[in-house]
Amino acid sequence: MLNDTICAISTALKDGAISIVRMSGEDSFTIIKQISDVKRIKPNTIVYSHIRKDDQIIDEVLISFFAAGHSYTKEDMVEINCHGGVYVTRLILNLLLEKGCRLAEPGEFTKRAYLNGRIDLSKADSVNDLIRAESSLQARSAIRGMNGSVERLVEPLLEQIRDVIAMIEVNIDYPEYEDEVQMSNDVILPHLNDWIAKAEEMINKAERFRVVKDGLKTVIIGKPNVGKSSLLNALLEKDKAIVTDVAGTTRDLVEGKVSLKNITLNLIDTAGIHETREQIEKIGIEKTIEAIEEADLIILVIDASDIDEEDEKLLETYKDRNTIVVYNKADLKTMGEISISALNKDISSLTDYLNERYKDDISLADEDILNNERQIALMKRCLEQLKEAKENIRYNSTDMVVADLSSAYHYLCQILGKEYQEDLIEHMFANFCLGK
Repeated sequence: MLNDTICAISTALKDGAISIVRMSGEDSFTIIKQISDVKRIKPNTIVYSHIRKDDQIIDEVLISFFAAGHSYTKEDMVEINCHGGVYVTRLILNLLLEKGCRLAEPGEFTKRAYLNGRIDLSKADSVNDLIRAESSLQARSAIRGMNGSVERLVEPLLEQIRDVIAMIEVNIDYPEYEDEVQMSNDVILPHLNDWIAKAEEMINKAERFRVVKDGLKTVIIGKPNVGKSSLLNALLEKDKAIVTDVAGTTRDLVEGKVSLKNITLNLIDTAGIHETREQIEKIGIEKTIEAIEEADLIILVIDASDIDEEDEKLLETYKDRNTIVVYNKADLKTMGEISISALNKDISSLTDYLNERYKDDISLADEDILNNERQIALMKRCLEQLKEAKENIRYNSTDMVVADLSSAYHYLCQILGKEYQEDLIEHMFANFCLGK
């Protein structure tokens, strides 16, 4: 229901200097007059007032008024800036509920902003991304999204596909209308090749940026006692994993997170991979294999002073994965491109390598880019349909090509939260003077 008035506490419910209680809907101004000293409301202003219950002052507050069309939700909206105690904040919220407000559902203020046309769905995604941001990179990306970066990226492709669908439909429905371009396969195919390339580039950039934004799921593997736990501790700069001279100390997965200059690693230290009959070690190794399957990056640690057949087997097994080979115990022997001494915290060759490897992907934060898994998944489905359309051109199946293009167009519309069928029909008749 968009015609009711909702309210919620918009700040963290804990003791603090200030809390904000928000209200949105057509009765917002009426309700605030009933519980405050305010008698006349001048929209888009802030006033000093008191909140009262049964003529008793509850709190001294500042009240902000936003008229419909000029607020976050595009509805009449009120924000009460009260003192930040849990009791007082709840008291004001309950008073609004008593006067006829409904408690807002999670995200409902932003949902109303979307449904009332203030923002598209990609911008709503970005609002949530900004709230949940844990780094400056994530915040930068979210702010770009709120300023329309996804719309700027997707809209040109959306318009191009829409134009071609409309022209094909005109060719089919009005064959006598010869002034329009005849959309033969030779005309459509170059468009498809261009769109497929653009969609693939968008997906590639988004997945590269997801890695630097959210962090690489990074698994540290190797034989027992090669220094995996020492490397984890060195990267985290604290002793999180137990380190001993006894092989097989790590039996379970040990996790941590480290932010380097250009990349964040979501680290998992694993049990050493080797042949064993010991039941607990076997379980640990099984967990290691599972973690490897889910990893974005594998750091394979080799003891440079003691390389054997098991090391060679691991090198061969994981050579086709995204694997970095690190030679540990450089204090005893140096070899390979990345040589470290984890126990002595000398791991600069590894961190320098990682920062250099991902430095170009950091710059993607300043480009228009798909921001999250929902948007990437929809673009992948769009890409599948474009490829299907290209395949169906070989069979001269115009109906199938139109169906594939319409599905691709539909997925693009979902990224922005647009109604694709209504939009397509309006565009078709707005752009062709059919005289029908």
